[in-house]
Amino acid sequence: MKKDGDRKKVSSRKYVTLSTGRRLKPHQAKLLLYVSERMAAYETLDEMLSVLVDIATREIDAERGTIFLNDSDTNELYSRVAQGNIQREIRILNTSGVAGHVFTTSKGIIVHDAYSSEYFNRSVDESTGFITKSILCAPIRTLKGEVIGVSQILNKREGHFTKDDLALLEAMMTQAAIALQSTQFVERMKKYRAQEMEFFQIVSDITSEIDLGALLSKVMSEATRMLKADRSTLFLNDEKRGELFSKVGQGLDAIEIRFPNHMGIAGAVFKSGQTINIPHAYVDLRFNPAFDKKTGFFTRSILCVPVINKAGKLIGVTQVLNKRGGPFTHEDESRLRAFTAQVSIALENAKLFDDIQNMKNYNESMLESMSNGVITLNEDGKIVTCNTAGLLIMKVTPSEILNRPVDKFFTDSNAWILEKIEKVEETRRSDVTMDAELIFGDEKISANLTVLPLVSVEKKKLGTMIVIDDISSEKRMKSTMSRYMDSGLADQILAGGEDILGGKNTMVSILFSDIRDFTTFTEELGAQGTVSLLNEYFTIMVDCIQREGGMLDKFIGDAIMAAFGIPVAHDDDADRAVRAAISMIRALNTWNVKRLADGKKAVRIGMGINTDMVVSGNIGSPKRMDYTLIGDGVNLASRLEGLCKQYHASILISENTCKSLRGTYRIREIDRVVVKGKTETVGVYEVLDYHDEQSFPNVMEVVNHFLSGLNQYRNGAWDRAINSFREVLRLNQQDKICQMYIERCEYLQKSPPGADWNGVWIMKSK
Repeated sequence: MKKDGDRKKVSSRKYVTLSTGRRLKPHQAKLLLYVSERMAAYETLDEMLSVLVDIATREIDAERGTIFLNDSDTNELYSRVAQGNIQREIRILNTSGVAGHVFTTSKGIIVHDAYSSEYFNRSVDESTGFITKSILCAPIRTLKGEVIGVSQILNKREGHFTKDDLALLEAMMTQAAIALQSTQFVERMKKYRAQEMEFFQIVSDITSEIDLGALLSKVMSEATRMLKADRSTLFLNDEKRGELFSKVGQGLDAIEIRFPNHMGIAGAVFKSGQTINIPHAYVDLRFNPAFDKKTGFFTRSILCVPVINKAGKLIGVTQVLNKRGGPFTHEDESRLRAFTAQVSIALENAKLFDDIQNMKNYNESMLESMSNGVITLNEDGKIVTCNTAGLLIMKVTPSEILNRPVDKFFTDSNAWILEKIEKVEETRRSDVTMDAELIFGDEKISANLTVLPLVSVEKKKLGTMIVIDDISSEKRMKSTMSRYMDSGLADQILAGGEDILGGKNTMVSILFSDIRDFTTFTEELGAQGTVSLLNEYFTIMVDCIQREGGMLDKFIGDAIMAAFGIPVAHDDDADRAVRAAISMIRALNTWNVKRLADGKKAVRIGMGINTDMVVSGNIGSPKRMDYTLIGDGVNLASRLEGLCKQYHASILISENTCKSLRGTYRIREIDRVVVKGKTETVGVYEVLDYHDEQSFPNVMEVVNHFLSGLNQYRNGAWDRAINSFREVLRLNQQDKICQMYIERCEYLQKSPPGADWNGVWIMKSK
């Protein structure tokens, strides 16, 4: 066969008929075979398109030709090779211009005057300077009838394009379609493979980064580049504030963005967990243009996907803006979803590392802020760290202590510390020495010294820690008092001098509280569960006491003893005690709601409050002191707490406390008793302020009927008293104290008291 440039047209009287009904001349039939042979000789799409355009323009005798193939992902027609000065890729919508019309209708077209055609798009001519006069455009159709592109021939050199030209062009394109389609598929697969290899390389590079800030910067940079976009932003969710915020944004000059996690496109993706792909941002009502106004950026298209961690939890969204060359495709969505899936793993790892770093910084900061001196030794006995408090206590500089063997630092009168260190290293148990004497320079200090083993998670020896708690002078006093009361109260005591801790008679209000049926809890929970319960319970109760300026005297098993009025007295100490008790019940009720929701038993308590003169002071030995109070007033508060069980009450106060109150409370007198071990009569009152209408309905009517029944009971009018108490039960079935009084009246009816009956009940138990 002759070369293309030398091949001459063949004339013959015989014809070949096409499927369209048109007949081709013999040399044109040979041309189709030639097209097939040439297509088979090339491996790349660029070479095929170049040769096919060259053959078509020469055979049809035109100035220029272009072959457009369809990109189904973007719905665009693109030309990879064109004759003349155009040496770049051209992309147009597959519905635009003459080529778009032919592609959508699947019918060839002949245009004799391009500029008068309604389908002609002049933008290409304007960009290239070429003048299009006439157009011959045919679909590229496979043997199955599928249109995969169009062939466009421009400007017939002599005369006009004919229907025979169109038939020949369609025949050549059909002949080349299989090769074009196959090569296009192979090229697409190679492109996908290259993209996947690039993707894996990117993911490998990103997931190797452990620093959170650097990771986020790299993630956004790669997302922008990978999707050929203008900008990308990773929004993370702030659970506490319910906001999405950007940690890094390409081209944003470190501007932090915060907004509610349900607003805008990002919020919609975060709430739904579904990808959103918007080709035209300003048309979508979910788009908020305020950020564009703030930054001067113009958003055209948006692709936003959720970021989900390995536990399946949404932790944020990734948003990419303005795809270059058109809208974001389904392929872009898939790649970004896969990318963020891998990124989420790296984010979790980096976040964990960041948390560890923060914890390390927090621990170091905590050590530096501690008033105790903290020294650590490595396993070779060399001092590796010493916090600021330690340097001040020991009066040394870092260079005088760090990196020195411990046996070279603690010498002479302090050498006994080495024995403690050796003991801890052998036993791997902490050792505490209380009120020890240490000498640093010319000064003696009193300190509590603790030596602890440092052990890894694998139980391997790491070294030793020494904690020095300086308890000298006022520091000793404040350390002691802070264990019993609010730190502000301790400061007041210190300002008053050490005499304030001496023994004296003081008018105080004492509060006793105790958990009901605590033995049942211990049997059900066991040792560890019981301790955990008490720790949580005491934390809640002590907060209520300290908010009212009370002093925690001691814990007695599950019981609490607190005092209001020592060491510093107030004008309203009785009120403070009652308010603390009310607050304790309310806090307990709130805690019980959570316990019941977790399937645990509710905790119930009883409290007794008495106001009386007691002896208070710092009692004990020089090495072990206890600031406390003693006297009959203390015992009565304890007895009142015990009476809560018999009277089915939560807060009982004495007559003295009731008279000392300055505020107004919902209180009712419930009895006059002689407690065990005493001969004097005591008035007992119940505080009802912690109740609401649901827990104690009709409270005022109940109190009135109850007081009426109580007076009738004391006057020996048993039947009338019973009627009053039954009226109370009608108003509030839960007021069990009335049932108790009904039973008392019925008993006294059968066994009438003597003439000296005064309504006082003698308690035979504590």
